[in-house]
Amino acid sequence: MIEDELRAAFARLEESTPPVGPVRAAVDRAVISRRRRRRRVRLAGTALAVAAVALVGFTAMAPRPPAPTAAPAPPTPVPEPGGALNLLLLGVDQSVGSRRADSVLLVHLPADRSRLHLVSFPRDLLVPVPPQGGTEKLNATFSRAAGSGTDLAAGYRATRQAVARLTGVRVDAGAVLTYPGARELTDAVGGVPVCLPAPVRSVHTERRFPAGCQRLDGAAAVDLLRQRYGLRDGGLDRDRNAARYAAGLLRQLREQGTATDPAQLGRLLLRIGPAVTADTGDLSLPALVAASGRTAAAEPVALAFPVRDEWNGRGYEPDPELAPGFLEALRADRLAQWAAEHPGQVTALR
Repeated sequence: MIEDELRAAFARLEESTPPVGPVRAAVDRAVISRRRRRRRVRLAGTALAVAAVALVGFTAMAPRPPAPTAAPAPPTPVPEPGGALNLLLLGVDQSVGSRRADSVLLVHLPADRSRLHLVSFPRDLLVPVPPQGGTEKLNATFSRAAGSGTDLAAGYRATRQAVARLTGVRVDAGAVLTYPGARELTDAVGGVPVCLPAPVRSVHTERRFPAGCQRLDGAAAVDLLRQRYGLRDGGLDRDRNAARYAAGLLRQLREQGTATDPAQLGRLLLRIGPAVTADTGDLSLPALVAASGRTAAAEPVALAFPVRDEWNGRGYEPDPELAPGFLEALRADRLAQWAAEHPGQVTALR
């Protein structure tokens, strides 16, 4: 009798229990929504990515702790690091069996945060090789460390050390972007305006880039960045075009407001994140953003590291007259004054 009553009671409870399908679906939706909120919070703190993107197409994704679920405390202001900062940004061609740093750019943020200085170093610049002695090309430093694998971080570290030895300045942070990543980045921002002083014809695709200002999509941008044959100064002109691309990208991001819009920033990072390797050094991303944010409104100054005009058969050597003064100005945070005194080393961006 008791057993019959229990069975009847359980049957009534079973009939009154709501179906589990809709409940499980609601739980799954809540989990997905929470993950998305956490991802947005993480991305909102990575504005150094915008600084890097705005410079030469480099960006980074850096995870942050998940958002608190109750009564979040007011955000703690991030102190801006003092003094000059230097970011090393590398553009890498991933050919079969090798990794070459085709673009090497040192971004100098002066202590007064007045404007960015984009210093391009030729990939064929001869740099010392300690401890064995001798010299090698700067891009060989990257490929030797990265090897034929995918260890872009090792290539970055080796290049960072080489640039630090050459310049005598500390490299505070940096990033590596592959050509596929640059193509994705360009398309993601709706194209990049680039102003060329002379026409360029691609030896790879026969594409023609007219003199003057034009907007490039991802495929065209990568095509231009790869060109050196047929240019008057070869690889040196390619470095100048990379600086022009960087300035145009900075302009595009500034006009779109991406630097201050977490939603736009999040979409950009999610699209190109896998093609990037980044190093923030001893600084946090918010601290670097605080340092670089005030420079975004001013047009950057693009400078070419002074080298001898002639090719010595192995690579480029530093200019014995101009390079020492340039390096002294970089170390003393006086690049603006040096640029004004040496307009021939300044790359025209428009």
